[in-house]
Amino acid sequence: MFGTLFNVGMILVGCLIGSMLKKGLKDEYHQILMQAMGLVALGLGIDALVQHLPDSKYPVLFIVSLAIGGVIGQKMQLESKFNKLVNKYSKGNLAEGLATAILLFCIGTLSILGPIEAALNGDYTYLLANGMLDGITSIVLASTFGIGIAISGIVLFLWQGSIYAIATFIGSALNPDLLNEITIIGGMLIMASGFGILGIKKFNTLNLLPSLLVPVIVFGFIHLFSL
Repeated sequence: MFGTLFNVGMILVGCLIGSMLKKGLKDEYHQILMQAMGLVALGLGIDALVQHLPDSKYPVLFIVSLAIGGVIGQKMQLESKFNKLVNKYSKGNLAEGLATAILLFCIGTLSILGPIEAALNGDYTYLLANGMLDGITSIVLASTFGIGIAISGIVLFLWQGSIYAIATFIGSALNPDLLNEITIIGGMLIMASGFGILGIKKFNTLNLLPSLLVPVIVFGFIHLFSL
């Protein structure tokens, strides 16, 4: 878990630095940083699709996943509940920034493959690299949205810790095709966040989060019936 602790530590340090910078920034600089983060999220989402969609063994699965997951998330009102919870203890647009931070930090190739490599091979390269990237990103996010972005570090710890535990338990049986499908859907969600930050189109991104579970269920059934 050393790599994950390093990753979380870099986010916390970055948030501390960013929150200190926020106090001395004029409104026009906050606006340009918002635009920068929107473009970063959009670019990372497109990159995930370009890299992983051609390798999909089930090219329709991400469409079905987003549709089913979106309906479930809308029924559960995930975004509304999340916004109410965050806004209860904060001011401004922290909810939007926090949702974006969670997606950027958690739903990425390095953040998913990192704990797997650490669990199976004791290799922390991905997690260390991811920690450096997340540290820089958290500075920009915190300077834009505030110190509350640090909460995403807790979410990241739980996310990577869960992946590490699962990889340790099932070992090499972890299906790379499943990880590919999750990354494709994650790329779509990160793109949606980018559009929202840029003010192009507001998506209920958090209501789409259950779509990440659909490939897990589908691959579980495939594995079950292939026995």
